[in-house]
Amino acid sequence: MAKRHTYRFNPHTLSYEKVVVGIWERVKKISFTVLFGLVLGVLFMIIGYQIVDSPKERSLKREIQQYKRQLSAMNQRITRAEKVLEDIENRDDNIYRTIFEVEPVSPSIRHSGIGGVERYSNLQGYNCSDEIINTTKRIDDLSKRLYIQSLSLDEVYNMAKTKTERMATMPAIMPIAKNQCRLVSGFGVRYHPILKYRRQHTGVDLAARKGTPIYATGDGVVTSAGRNISGLSGYGNVCIIKHGYGYQSLYAHLESVKVKPGQKIKRGQLIGTVGSTGLSQGAHLHYEVILNGKRVDPVYYFFNDLTPEEYEQVIEAASQEGQCLS
Repeated sequence: MAKRHTYRFNPHTLSYEKVVVGIWERVKKISFTVLFGLVLGVLFMIIGYQIVDSPKERSLKREIQQYKRQLSAMNQRITRAEKVLEDIENRDDNIYRTIFEVEPVSPSIRHSGIGGVERYSNLQGYNCSDEIINTTKRIDDLSKRLYIQSLSLDEVYNMAKTKTERMATMPAIMPIAKNQCRLVSGFGVRYHPILKYRRQHTGVDLAARKGTPIYATGDGVVTSAGRNISGLSGYGNVCIIKHGYGYQSLYAHLESVKVKPGQKIKRGQLIGTVGSTGLSQGAHLHYEVILNGKRVDPVYYFFNDLTPEEYEQVIEAASQEGQCLS
């Protein structure tokens, strides 16, 4: 094949002259062509990588999508577990513990925080860090609540094992036979007949004849008996029984006390007789129930020897505002 030559027209000589290309010109031309090709190739590669995924990238993207689906499914399962645990917590606080009359677990204990601000620092710095940290926090919180709930149920179980003993010690009967007394004043703010002003009435007044027998409302030990008990000014002759499990019962204005401090008592045992000692107007028994150091309404414990109809009548009588007898 004949070698091709390049010619150029010379206007001065009016003839075509052969163009002689030097080695340097050839090198520059070849270099430019190669450089242009490289730039164009790199440009195409960049565009290609931005538009078309490599097999490895496609595989990684599939894995990421699978992880996201699994993370979403895990959060749904955590939500279901939280709802189940919340139901158990509500039952524990409002049913199990109510039966045994103990305080529910404090919300501040159930939902207290875990760790410090640096606890999840190793999970930061990624595109999905927020989702991973949030899920991890929910799992940690769920684990802590489950642990606290397990301890609470252990406590309830131990209380259930002593249910018979607890029921025997609970002050669960009327201190005077129901056919020998009448409830004349309930728990709450009442007008005092001697002091002549309204104040908190911390028990119930049961009117009865002088000398009417008074009985212990639950098993226990007598802690105080007689007059001039510290902190009970105006109560006259008093008997206080400690029943255990946080319960105490108090009997005031007695005519006579039939028991002594330290004496063990059984429910229904005679402990004294109705009188009108101390700041009292008329023969009656002032009766209190104390639970964990706090005075509570005694009528809610008159369930062991009353019919439903009789119990409703007692509740109705106790709710009437008026004058107490002491």
